[in-house]
Amino acid sequence: MFKKGTKLYSIFKAKCPRCHEGEFYKNKFNYRPSKVTEIHSHCPNCNLKYMMEPSFFYGAMYVNYGITVAISVAVFVITKVFIELNLLQSFLSIFLVLVVLAPFNLRLSRILWINMFVSFDKRFTKKND
Repeated sequence: MFKKGTKLYSIFKAKCPRCHEGEFYKNKFNYRPSKVTEIHSHCPNCNLKYMMEPSFFYGAMYVNYGITVAISVAVFVITKVFIELNLLQSFLSIFLVLVVLAPFNLRLSRILWINMFVSFDKRFTKKND
């Protein structure tokens, strides 16, 4: 399922969508706002230009919106139905979860977005001798 050559491999390992070997992000996951979404300009392995056109990753905002809505609904159902919190407590829970997951959502939405447009190509993988 998470084998090299699948979209899931590129998404969950944060690798280049074309070669699945180069790192997509410059930094490992952290909560520093200036470092969260820093990406390489090109893949270190296959030289794929990540910013294919100006403002390419603006489309990732729509993906992030969808992720945020899904998380909000899930947290609301869990807190309201299963934990039986009142409405204000449920909304505060949603806010807290979204703030904590914001860096993760930003990174996930960008890697999902580029994977929608770039497919794996085994010609760009390193040959194992």
